Amino acid sequence: MQKPFTIPSFLPLSQVYEVNLRQYTPEGSIQAFRKHLPRLQELGVDTCWFMPVHPIGIKNRKGSLGSYYCVRDYRDVNPEFGTLSDFKEMVEDMHARGMKLVIDWVGNHAAWDNVWVDQHPEYFLTGTGGRFLSPYDWDDVIQFNHRNKGQQEAMLQAMVFWVREMDIDGFRADFAHLVPNEFWAGARKKLEEIKPELIWLAEAEGDDIYQTFDINYGWAWMHFTERFIKEALPVAAFRDFIRSEFAEAGPLRYQLLFTCTHDENSNKGTEYERYGIYAQALAVCMYALPLSIPLIYGGQEIPNHKRLPFFDKDFMEWPERPALTGFYKALIRFRKQSFAGGEISFPEAPDGLLVFCRRHHTKEEIFAANFGRSTISTAISVPGSSGQYRDLFANNHVDLKEKKDIELPPGGYILLYR
Repeated sequence: MQKPFTIPSFLPLSQVYEVNLRQYTPEGSIQAFRKHLPRLQELGVDTCWFMPVHPIGIKNRKGSLGSYYCVRDYRDVNPEFGTLSDFKEMVEDMHARGMKLVIDWVGNHAAWDNVWVDQHPEYFLTGTGGRFLSPYDWDDVIQFNHRNKGQQEAMLQAMVFWVREMDIDGFRADFAHLVPNEFWAGARKKLEEIKPELIWLAEAEGDDIYQTFDINYGWAWMHFTERFIKEALPVAAFRDFIRSEFAEAGPLRYQLLFTCTHDENSNKGTEYERYGIYAQALAVCMYALPLSIPLIYGGQEIPNHKRLPFFDKDFMEWPERPALTGFYKALIRFRKQSFAGGEISFPEAPDGLLVFCRRHHTKEEIFAANFGRSTISTAISVPGSSGQYRDLFANNHVDLKEKKDIELPPGGYILLYR
């Protein structure tokens, strides 16, 4: 099926960085975060996705501060973070640095004390006795009535406000599949009349969602890699997964890939708890896969080993120069000179070693990582290889035709390119 919207020209090689404002700094404010912008610019980040910035409901809230995803007013900023003026200044600052800003949009449900509750109770679903209904067991929020045209128009106009007045660059749609796709399609058509080439990221999967959104969540990636590490599956299973999800996927199916997000960190633990010594190898793998949009969850560059509470205040501790700055800077630089698609192949490799090669015209990339339990020493042989490659992390040249052994400990990785 023909995709009705055009993917923004800058998107295929973008670097998305998730911002958890509440926990990013001790102040947890917009102005405190802005002090990190020069560092993020130097790192190479070009797109920041902010968790919801709206005021949070008080009625039935969870924890001391409530959930970001419990929106009280879609046209304002949480006073915990600052003001609309603070937000507008941050947008202008980011644009001056060549960076884009995407905000999280909660289109399926709202706070019990959302401003529309008293003005337009018909915007929400009700049950016995006229009581508002909560989706699933999310009892801090109430469900929108998506069949109500007034609700759909009010939601659209709130989105218009952020694009027209705040000059944001796109939306990450929370639980996008719970909102009718017709709404998202209409919203995209309307908003791109105001600002062409917006970013549309869906927390969802599926062909229907791809008709409206440019990037969907790589849930399959996350679930498979967690199982792969936890159950010590054979590398052959990883190869089969890559073939089905990436090598044989349809065109323009961009996936947001991650080793951590706010949900994973708070609910399941950091990437080091879930992946152990293989966390960085999986991060490198994300950058080598075709049609991937890698995500850095703010703090991974520290690296952050702390689970951050979802409903209460905590903060990350930032050293002057985060330890993984060089690691992520190299990956982002690599990505900027890479390519979005290409053909992928799997050279022969010893047990425990995942190796794949991606080619596009004269460009070629080779990823290898040891997912085994002991050190592997082997020569990498790629059919049709030209021989000369640059090692991204060692920053030297490697000639595969010399058939010299490359030694990788468990969790070790290498990324070669030409």
